[in-house]
Amino acid sequence: MNSEMMLKHAAGVVENRRRQYGEATALFDHVAKRWSLVLGAKVTAAQVAPCLIDLKMARLVHDPKHLDSIVDVAGYAACLREVQR
Repeated sequence: MNSEMMLKHAAGVVENRRRQYGEATALFDHVAKRWSLVLGAKVTAAQVAPCLIDLKMARLVHDPKHLDSIVDVAGYAACLREVQR
């Protein structure tokens, strides 16, 4: 799979997740509120995406070719752009 195909695949995954879970802005805001309670510190929706990307990067250390994690990094990066608007 070349880079363009991977990005198209990631876009499809993002769209599928949007249908399943709603808009990224609302979902990431909800996650941020939950994490804020757990951590005892304010977390923003814009901070959620880099944290999720970091989780996928940690997994990629163990298996750098794991396609799902690579696709998720691209998808979370796209979601970051949405929550920053």
